[in-house]
Amino acid sequence: MAFHEGLAAHLATGVTTTCHAWAIDRADGVVMGFTDHDRGLVFEGIDFRADSGLSALALQRGTGLAVDNSEAIGALTDAAIREADIDAGRFDGAGVRAWLVNWTDVAQRQLMFRGTIGEIRRAGGAFTAELRGLTEALNQPRGRVYQTPCGAVLGDAACGVDLGAPGYAAEAEVLGVEEGQRLVLPGLPDFEAGWFARGRLVVLDGAAEGLSGVVKRDVIAEGARHVDLWQALRAPLSVGDRIRIEAGCDKRMETCRYKFNNLLNYQGFPDIPGEDWMTVMPAQSGATGGGSRR
Repeated sequence: MAFHEGLAAHLATGVTTTCHAWAIDRADGVVMGFTDHDRGLVFEGIDFRADSGLSALALQRGTGLAVDNSEAIGALTDAAIREADIDAGRFDGAGVRAWLVNWTDVAQRQLMFRGTIGEIRRAGGAFTAELRGLTEALNQPRGRVYQTPCGAVLGDAACGVDLGAPGYAAEAEVLGVEEGQRLVLPGLPDFEAGWFARGRLVVLDGAAEGLSGVVKRDVIAEGARHVDLWQALRAPLSVGDRIRIEAGCDKRMETCRYKFNNLLNYQGFPDIPGEDWMTVMPAQSGATGGGSRR
């Protein structure tokens, strides 16, 4: 690793004024800075807090595909990292950067680590967060599965559907909530029952702002819309909170064609033979025309 010229010269003196600084970039856009120095630092537009109680163990780095890793440890405080935010998953997968900094001249700094937050453990008012290096992504399975259902995620680049277009999403105020996963919404008469099943629900304000869940059931009864999520949100959802609910997709070719008018981007293989078809004699099956399985 080539060090910053000024920092390298400073380290060569043998008498140093260095410290460590960390920045956490959450998925919701919040950026938090911490340092183990006794005074705060400012660089790259980030305020690095000195009173946060956050520190990190020694970084372990390799030259191959081994995962670079470390751990960050600290105290749970309302002013810095709150237990409620950890419970809500706001730090899951957050980006992490760590620098070695000359605190007398913050321009003399070197980025020592870049990665993401992995598993977080809590006990006794403190937390320990696993830090995963950039090579962690190389350990993830890659490739395409050949199957009848679509393999894309509704709205992603492969799918191409614009969920912001009229008819695919709606915003509403929560009229009732039970156990964090059974919601009562206004009727939304422009959308038929079941339109949002398998879709996504995003909370726009309140304690659960920014969190999302997948819709399990979407029915209309007594003029109201009753929506069940597969899992309860990881923060309280209250009556009066606003949500955005998006259309769902069951991955079938018919749905892609008729509900979203997106057949050209269908990422499944509807004509692939099933296991039952492949194991029977053609004369017995009666399905010898090679036609589409629809």
